[in-house]
Amino acid sequence: MTKAEMLIEYTTQDIVSWIMEEQHLGMEEALAQFYSSKTFEKLADLETGLYLDAPLSVYCLYRDEQVAGKFVQNEI
Repeated sequence: MTKAEMLIEYTTQDIVSWIMEEQHLGMEEALAQFYSSKTFEKLADLETGLYLDAPLSVYCLYRDEQVAGKFVQNEI
């Protein structure tokens, strides 16, 4: 497993845990929700570099996507 793959896996674990806690979901449903999101698609795409961001930052992108109904990444 590459370093990038490990970072993606660890970030995914954290985010799924937060989804489970916040939405009171089981692991399978939380995994399905996150894996089907545009945020996960961007996280898994090494060219975006999103896997290098802090898990909480990626989770905030996920939550923003859920509220807006689309992936939103504000420019800094």
